[in-house]
Amino acid sequence: MVSRLIPVDPFDLVIFGGTGDLARRKILPALFRRFCAGQMSPDTQIIAAARSALDTATYRGFVTEALNEFVPNRACEEGTLAGFLAIIDYVAIDATGKDGWETLVERIQGNRVRAFYFSVGPSLFAPLAERINSYGLSTQTSRIVVEKPFGHDLTSARALNAILADNFDESQIYRIDHYLGKETVQNLMAIRFGNMLFEPLWNSQYVDHIQITVAESVGVGGRGGYYDRAGAMRDMMQNHLMQLLCLIAMEPPAKFDPDAVRDEKLKVIRALDPVQPHHIVRGQYNAAPGDEDAHPSYREAVEDPRSTTESYIALKAHISNWRWANTPFYLRTGKRLVARSSVINVMFKDAPHAIFGQEAGRHANVLSIRLQPNEGITLKVTIKEPGPGGMRLLDVPLDMSFAEALGAEGEDPPDAYERLIVDVIRGNQTLFMRGDEVEAAWGWTDPIIAGWQARGDVPKPYDSGSTGPGDAELLMKRDGRKWQGINP
Repeated sequence: MVSRLIPVDPFDLVIFGGTGDLARRKILPALFRRFCAGQMSPDTQIIAAARSALDTATYRGFVTEALNEFVPNRACEEGTLAGFLAIIDYVAIDATGKDGWETLVERIQGNRVRAFYFSVGPSLFAPLAERINSYGLSTQTSRIVVEKPFGHDLTSARALNAILADNFDESQIYRIDHYLGKETVQNLMAIRFGNMLFEPLWNSQYVDHIQITVAESVGVGGRGGYYDRAGAMRDMMQNHLMQLLCLIAMEPPAKFDPDAVRDEKLKVIRALDPVQPHHIVRGQYNAAPGDEDAHPSYREAVEDPRSTTESYIALKAHISNWRWANTPFYLRTGKRLVARSSVINVMFKDAPHAIFGQEAGRHANVLSIRLQPNEGITLKVTIKEPGPGGMRLLDVPLDMSFAEALGAEGEDPPDAYERLIVDVIRGNQTLFMRGDEVEAAWGWTDPIIAGWQARGDVPKPYDSGSTGPGDAELLMKRDGRKWQGINP
């Protein structure tokens, strides 16, 4: 199935941090794929801005290397790469000073849409916003894209929101969370609100509980310095998993527009109960047995033998509203786990009366929404096992892989950044976080962090390549439940 392509008008995109890892791995490949698909005009201009004293020709070589590495199987006609490189420019700039800004002003063209992507450390968000405004680069058609982390806590998030609000209208600020650009995440809304089959069952009367898992097989790698100041709670739970929780639990919006959707997400966050200490499990990974050099322990990776920062967290949350009263949500995320896997499991209740007898066993329906790596949806249903010998039941999956069902042959599904960057240019904020939404998320997160700091909690060790600390299994076992497996 070939998706309908809607071209966008020519625009200017400035990538601050254009020589950084995110630009190399995600932003530039995403732009190239959209250019390849014919969605971007040759009159578009992409300007990379960074501290390095490079000329445009050298930077284009950097772009070529990035595309060769991260878009290895590009299905483009001859000459497309040359066409893409022709719209690439580079400006050496000082984000906190004056150098390079006048040059950037000269490169920006006319009064068309201009977007400024903050692919930099959070300490530069405020200086960049102030300078974009003070140098007259902010117009009614300007947008800024702000990467996470958006603040370190509620106080810093409010301060950053205030600075951004002094320089831009809220309608111009795009707080990006790449998880929301994944096709499967967007399909959460389509599944719920586009199918009469599911919506009547989407409540505490029929749903026993919901599990949200974001597992990573890698360690902290080169992000050790940042990660040890943040931890899994700030790095993943407060944003990625919170957004998934909102989409799975929110009420139907009156219409599918940015503020209507984000209003309903905000209501979910505000309805979250405080998390009790015995409903939280924190973990920290050990070195991989026999492979300590390649995969050291967390403390070795961050070069702090006494670090108490968590690389894993699991918790049980409750939403105090009519739809979800007494329905628990179990959230977990961690590094150096058995596989890379992000999945939402909606666990439906057992049938109210078992007519087939005890020998048939217990069976319940499960809707699994796989976000990565194999995006798709599986509905587990109960059927009779084939053959004679009585009514023996078994569970079988009705499985749909997006790559197989919707992708064109030989074509990779679009990356999340492709969708999100195009949405920025179009001015569609539906998949981006609003300022009050970010602050509400920190308002729920901060007391959890303050609680374990006050108690002096130390993360539980867990083996690299496992499913996490054993206490996470106990968290579920106490409720008579168990985690679904972490499968690649």
